[in-house]
Amino acid sequence: MKYLKRCWAEIDLDQLERNYHAVKEKLSPGCKFMAVVKADAYGHGEHRISKAVEELGADWLAVSNIEEALSIRSGGVKLPILVLGPTPAEYARELAEHNITQTVFSREYAEALYEAASALRVRLNVQIKLDTGMNRIGFNPGLPEDLAMLVELYRCKYINWTGVFTHFASADETGEDGVSYTRKQFDRFMEVCALLEAEGISLGLRHCCNSAGAIHFPEMQLDMVRVGISLYGLLPSPECAEYITPYPVMSLYAAVTMVKPLHKGQAVSYGRIFTAPKDMMIATIAIGYADGYNRNYSNRGWMLLHGKEAPIVGRICMDQCMVDVTDIPEVQVGDIATVAGTDGDATLTMDDLAALSDTINYEKVCLVGKRVTRLYKRHGQIVEATRYYSG
Repeated sequence: MKYLKRCWAEIDLDQLERNYHAVKEKLSPGCKFMAVVKADAYGHGEHRISKAVEELGADWLAVSNIEEALSIRSGGVKLPILVLGPTPAEYARELAEHNITQTVFSREYAEALYEAASALRVRLNVQIKLDTGMNRIGFNPGLPEDLAMLVELYRCKYINWTGVFTHFASADETGEDGVSYTRKQFDRFMEVCALLEAEGISLGLRHCCNSAGAIHFPEMQLDMVRVGISLYGLLPSPECAEYITPYPVMSLYAAVTMVKPLHKGQAVSYGRIFTAPKDMMIATIAIGYADGYNRNYSNRGWMLLHGKEAPIVGRICMDQCMVDVTDIPEVQVGDIATVAGTDGDATLTMDDLAALSDTINYEKVCLVGKRVTRLYKRHGQIVEATRYYSG
């Protein structure tokens, strides 16, 4: 199997398996595992990751929208899928035909979805989202009219209620304020569940824990947990490090395409924001902001070459960037730069990249560009690639 050695991400399926079992071992007996594979499985590739977690024994998948769900179904995955965000009511038939469970989060949306299902005479699987403090989407448990709508929805002929859930706003925080807020959300969720059960509603699967919640608050795992970032070997927050060991699934690499001298006083790249203070050697690397390598790493970031740090010099371009290799004289065209991963004794993590741009590791993996080839590896061998050619 050949692939264009420009820039690529290596997805280690053995590491994925380790992360799966690391979280699974922390779950209460009978607690189901929902693998969150939205956003192209956090940039790791929704088709291959969905197949992998199905093989590992996951119980459910979660996605953001119906397009993601249909894409996964097209790959032959049979697991139940929960769409966490809205699906236009006119797609009710597609939801029913492909066994996709839809989140219902407001009175207006509940009415639209039920009207569409009734007109088509299809029965929809739904789960109910309760807003207990995230204040994003969800029924407001404090409004009597919202509770009344939930009771009415449960009794609708074309609605099959399979679960109820909420989302924690600060489960990844271990300080007193964050823990207190999470406990308040959980208590509110359980109060509403009790109210609904008192109305004769069979709740189905109750779930509120994301990765951080499942790790920090085992007593809140209930019937299922939604595991996203931990599945990919990244910590929800630094505070989680003492609870679980992550095994990063994605590494990112790019090829050296040119090595040349930069003489004292010469500038490099757009805007000439770097001028050589002395005679230097620079290497051009085949990755840029169109590949998800942020432009704000300009003059700030670094890569690894031959196990040593090579600082970025000048502005990151759309498809290329330059690094200082003056102190790494063995660098030559065709060498591989480690953009995120381990090279010898040195490691550059997604958290390092996140810190450079004042963001979180979630964003770093999600924004790795679509044109970046994903190479899937088992036991160190490539078993699949998103882009390859024969020859």
